[in-house]
Parts: sequence; C-alpha cells; structure tokens
Amino acid sequence: MSESPLDAVIVGAGPNGLAAAIVLAEAGRRVRVLEANDDVGGAARSAELTSDGFLHDLGSTTHPLAAASPFLRQLPLGEHGLEWVQADLPVAHPLDDGRAVMHHRSLDETAAGLGPDAEAWIDLFGPLTADWPRLEREILRPLLHWPRHPVALARFGLPALRSAEGLARSRFETTEARALFAGHAAHSLLALDQAASASFGLVLGTLAHRVGWPCPRGGAGRITAALASYLRSIGGEIETNRRIELVDDLPPARNVVFDLTPRQVLRITGEALPRRPRQALVRFRYGTAAYKVDWALDGPIPWANPACGRAGTMHLGGTLEEIAAGERTVADGGTPDAPFVLLAQHSLFDPTRAPDGGHTVWAYCHVPNASTVDMTDRIETQIERFAPGFRQRILERAVSPPAELERQNANLIGGDINGGAQDLAQMFARPHLSPRPYRLTRGGGDGSPGLYMCSSSTPPGGGVHGMCGWHAARTVLHDTRRRGR
Repeated sequence: MSESPLDAVIVGAGPNGLAAAIVLAEAGRRVRVLEANDDVGGAARSAELTSDGFLHDLGSTTHPLAAASPFLRQLPLGEHGLEWVQADLPVAHPLDDGRAVMHHRSLDETAAGLGPDAEAWIDLFGPLTADWPRLEREILRPLLHWPRHPVALARFGLPALRSAEGLARSRFETTEARALFAGHAAHSLLALDQAASASFGLVLGTLAHRVGWPCPRGGAGRITAALASYLRSIGGEIETNRRIELVDDLPPARNVVFDLTPRQVLRITGEALPRRPRQALVRFRYGTAAYKVDWALDGPIPWANPACGRAGTMHLGGTLEEIAAGERTVADGGTPDAPFVLLAQHSLFDPTRAPDGGHTVWAYCHVPNASTVDMTDRIETQIERFAPGFRQRILERAVSPPAELERQNANLIGGDINGGAQDLAQMFARPHLSPRPYRLTRGGGDGSPGLYMCSSSTPPGGGVHGMCGWHAARTVLHDTRRRGR
C-alpha cells in the first residue's frame, strides 16, 4: 500500500529546516525532516574534535542572533535542554602594547572606554538599541517589503547602506572606536569598503548591547537538539542518514522545503524547476570562505591585557586600517599575511566544554572561496601577537580548511559560511527578487509539489536565528491555503 502524501518534507535539519518544520507542525501539518548526516544541526553542531572531553563547535559558536530571534524566543526551548551562558563581556578587541577595547553589555560602559568617541558611540548605538524591538521584524525578513516602522528602519538603513570603513571614519576619530566597529563589521565576510558592510557592524554592535553574545551551555549543538526535541514533541518526524540526490528520492509530499543552497537545489530538482527560478539559482553567487582551527589548551589564553579573559568573543586584527586591508586582500582573491581572526573562548564561562584545567578555543579567518592555502600558522601568529605564550598552551589542534567545512556540512559551499555572498545585491535578491523569495514554485493542479527554500541563502541570511525557516513555512501555509480555495 502506497504511503499517503505528507503535507511537507523538509530536506536538511539545520536550524532553518527545523524551524520551518516546527512552524508547519504547529499549524497541524504532517511534516518529516530528512537529514543526510547521522545527527541534526547543520552548522550548529558540537563534537570532540581534538581530545576526549574537549567539546568544540563545528560551525557557529556565539549566538546573538539566536538570543534575539523573534521566532526562537517564543519556543519553549529551555524545557528541551537549551540554557544560555553569558560571558562577562560580549566582545574584546585587543590592540598592540597591551591595549584593548571592551564592548560591554552596557552602552555607557562601552562608551566610557572610547574617550573622545564616547558621545559618538552613544549617538550611533543608543537609538538602534532602543529601536531593536521594532527593528528586528524589519531586518530579519526580506528587504523587499512595506515597513511597519519606517522611522526606525530609516534610522538603521541610512548608515547601514554605507561601507563599514566609510562609516567608521566619518563617525569616530579614535583608533579604539574605529577598530571595535571594524571587528563587528568584518563578520560580513565582505571587504570593509563595500556598500552595506556597515549593516553587520550595526546589527552585531546593537545586539551586544541588547542581548549580549551568549553561547549555549554544552555547545552549539544544544540549540538544534532542543529544536529537534520540541519538533518531535508536537508530532514532527525526523529521519537522519537520509541523503536526497534527486526528487525521485523524496517521499510523496504536497510541499518540499529545501534547507539547502541553490547549487544543491538545482542538482536535486533537475527539470522539475521552472525556467525563471532556475535561472535565479544559477546566477546565485557564493562568497568568501572561512578557514577554521580548534585547539585544546592546558590553560586559558595568556592575553597581554588580562581583561580580555572576560570576553567570550575576541576580534584579532588590530586597527581599522589593518582589518580593512586584510579583508580587501581576501575579496581580491588573495590571502593576507596577518588575517582578521574571530576567536571564541567559551570554556572560560562554560565548564562543560573541557576537562578540569583544560580549555577550548575556536577561531577562523577569511579566505577566498575554496582556498587551499594553509592559514594555521598565520592564525596562531595573530593570536600570539596579542597573547604571547599562546602556542605553549596548545595540547592539540583540529584544522578545518574550506574543503573540510564543506565535508562536514554540504551547505558550506567552498567554505562559505553565509550561504552565499551577502553583498547589497544579494541582500535584496536572495536567491531572487521577490516579496516571498522562499517560493520556487507553488505546485500544480497535476499533483506536483510546491518547492521552497529556507536556508541561509534566503532572507535574512546567515546566522542561527531560524527566521529563514519561519518565513519559508509561512509562505508554504499561505500558498496551501490559496490552493485549498
């Protein structure tokens, strides 16, 4: 006897795929998630990569967007094992000669460390921090929409469209303030002289003040484990070790939602995809990659400025000028000698990450997509610059160049951790220009399923927030109601 069609099949059990499944299951739909790996999580997973007892995050590690997500906030994830841990400071940015800039949760405390730029920092981030409850629904959705809070959006959008380098130079006069903003903006994986690179610095800086930069106790995998647990509790199904190569591999379903990037969707759908969405996916561009290293240490990092030991996340790259030069080198296809390094030291605040006396460190730098250049020594040299004696603390390391990142998670094409370049053009057309860019096809009266995307290749893009899945699922519900009529 043939299986009755599911209401929806979700291909991929990353945070967005699980989010889409939850929205559909909460609406009473019969949903099944198919995951190629032997566990759920996508880029939000954890494993002992170095030595027994040292727990490392395979992908994302610090989660301000998860803590701020309107969708994740409404779920009872605490009842399913998720507990947030906050460092004393969200971010620290060391400079040479033992100096360091500290980003506190408090707007005033952060400003107090910026000397002549104190007022400028408050003028920039004060309104955005106050506006966040209105901004979150405007920013974490397709940019092509009618704003509900136009004043708040304009207050964010006008500076956000600028380059990070231009905004930092025009707003701040001190090395410290410019460097702090540059470190936040470099999360964009864009050159800092590119339009809209400032938007990342504004969002991440605002979230540091609004919700901090927390991490899950026990590793990033606890986020997706909690999502999976909640999904099962409301009747959703999850099947692991189920790789989908072609549409014929899918179980019968009225809708298929892909938590995959365009290249993978094209491979699976073949001729099932109409010409216009197919062309949009073919044109989609992947972006800068990450080169990641994890370490097991026999003690905490010996920072030249001890206050850096209070921060969960470190931005290592020196001044605005140094960071901008390095990111421009990557954008031009090269590899910088002194790369900008993002580093997390969560075992200082979460003892479940390492055995007694031991510590974990997670870090990556940016490289061109699919780069094969070994950046391990350059990353360690940059850490050693601000923490002399770091190398003497290393017990073991695990190196994950772009090819290894893609092997661990097929969505990280060429090591691209954002699901595609997130420049100005692909902020609006992600993966195509539409108020509902999640829809590839509604499905037909001939019984062909509706096809949708919910990965970070859709708005609002990269980060663990589940909003891509939330929007995609709402599009499915909208379309199925129309089909019903």
